[in-house]
Amino acid sequence: MLEIDADAVLWRPGTPDQGGSDDLLVVMHGIGSHEGDLFGLAPHLPPAMTVASLRGPIPFGGGFAWFDFMPGDSDDHTQIDESAAAILAWLDGLEHDFDRVHLLGFSQGGAMAVQLARIAPERFASVVHIASFAYNGELAGDATLAARQPRLPMLTTIGDLDEVINPDKIERSAPWLDEHFAVDRRTYHRAHSIVAEELADIVAFLERV
Repeated sequence: MLEIDADAVLWRPGTPDQGGSDDLLVVMHGIGSHEGDLFGLAPHLPPAMTVASLRGPIPFGGGFAWFDFMPGDSDDHTQIDESAAAILAWLDGLEHDFDRVHLLGFSQGGAMAVQLARIAPERFASVVHIASFAYNGELAGDATLAARQPRLPMLTTIGDLDEVINPDKIERSAPWLDEHFAVDRRTYHRAHSIVAEELADIVAFLERV
């Protein structure tokens, strides 16, 4: 059974305006990375949001992962679902009850963000899906996610020079995301990274959802 290491979570407290929503942004890194990677974005993210950067539960290449590396598609979502269950259990165990929970994931972490929304479609307020894809296969929550009104807002970004994410995964994922989320899709002139213009768009998206 996979678990989130609560002691490894990096926190940046939020400062919501009086009467504002008390929001949590859950941040998930890419394969082989760690909780400190995307936490570098925290100073630039909306100050009203509390930020929690998680460590993947599976050791991988000197870092951590959410599921095993697969260059192609797989219908076996056992491991990604176990990681999603671990994140949901971690959320359930928080002492503070946040008004809304948002998800931000890069690469494999982006696939995790989508999977969480598929498993618990009413639990999240928005998804930031960076340089990533949607995991293949069908889940029981997919129909509920697609039927949600209004649909769950998603910002999905990709680079025109990104050679890490399999193009077939990107091509397959795009229409699927459009069928299940309210998608704002952006493309940037970059490889497998995050550029300044992209970060500005992420902040703007989080400020308006």
